[in-house]
Amino acid sequence: MSNTPFTDTRPEAERVQIELMRQAPAWRKLQLVGQLNRSLRTLALSGLRQRHPGESEVELRRRLADMVLGAELAGKVYGPRSGAQAR
Repeated sequence: MSNTPFTDTRPEAERVQIELMRQAPAWRKLQLVGQLNRSLRTLALSGLRQRHPGESEVELRRRLADMVLGAELAGKVYGPRSGAQAR
């Protein structure tokens, strides 16, 4: 097993990527994290749409909240799930 984080990247390119991240200002790193979070949310919702094709966007977002927050905290934040969502 390699001790480098990016097994599909050449070591020289990886060193450059890491150095660029080290030099990046905090605002840029936060911006990248925000973009990553939006991408992950989009991918998660896409997977939920495939697994639950008949559900509304509201129901799908609630399922996402359950995944992200856990069912107990999502219930406290958004209230109990409706019968259609409880499946």
